[in-house]
Amino acid sequence: MPKETAVYTHGHHESVLRSHRWRTAANSAAYLVPELRPGDEVLDVGCGPGTITADLAALVAPGTVTAVDAAADVLDRAREVVAARALLNVRFAVADVHALDFPDDSFDVVHAHQVLQHVGDPVLALREMRRVCRPGGIVAVRDSDYGAFAWYPEVPVLDDWLALYRRVARANGGEPDAGRRLYSWARRAGFTEVTATASAWCFVTPREREWWSGLWADRTTASAYAALAVEGGHAQPGHLADIAAGWHEWGRQDDGWFMVPHGELLCRVR
Repeated sequence: MPKETAVYTHGHHESVLRSHRWRTAANSAAYLVPELRPGDEVLDVGCGPGTITADLAALVAPGTVTAVDAAADVLDRAREVVAARALLNVRFAVADVHALDFPDDSFDVVHAHQVLQHVGDPVLALREMRRVCRPGGIVAVRDSDYGAFAWYPEVPVLDDWLALYRRVARANGGEPDAGRRLYSWARRAGFTEVTATASAWCFVTPREREWWSGLWADRTTASAYAALAVEGGHAQPGHLADIAAGWHEWGRQDDGWFMVPHGELLCRVR
């Protein structure tokens, strides 16, 4: 079975983890939460630093959550989060979503948040998630859609940021406009019973604007994404610095508003 061909564009710089640690089941998996039951066995694919994982574990106890990620180092962060919450029903493993090392029909729920936009073959990934999910179970996926991001005021350099990010992500083998493609990918993966919805993050208060603009300014100049942008010939460091300044400019606007839309699917396994 093929291995992952895409490069994870963001990497695990502090500015990236700053964003990931903010994520919870409430703000990132609300479409799935009503489907969870105590005793469910859950696979959390691409768990990152584990904040969503921990919430899922609390919801399905005494069931177990198996949290997997392609990056071994980030699993240490997830272990810390789980330990701090005294959760005893989480186990961890390094895994490639294209070739999951689990038997068929192992889990009641297979969950992946912001994963399919970064993988080399999202249809194959969905087939693997379907394979390890039991009949009657659910494969739940949620991904943002960069092409549908919207903000105000229209700081011009943020248009440059969006075009650059999409260019870098696609050069790395990913698809930044994944949200709109999830339903198509699921159909190609063989799912026939799919509930498709959409939801959004919205950053508007002074604190939210400062946080969102700051992490993207830092990510633009200091993360793996910044290095990939320069090494791939997509941008020069001076241009990245201008984009970072534009993020701070937007963050200072009293009427600033930013929306991050997501596609999300509940795929019933039959």
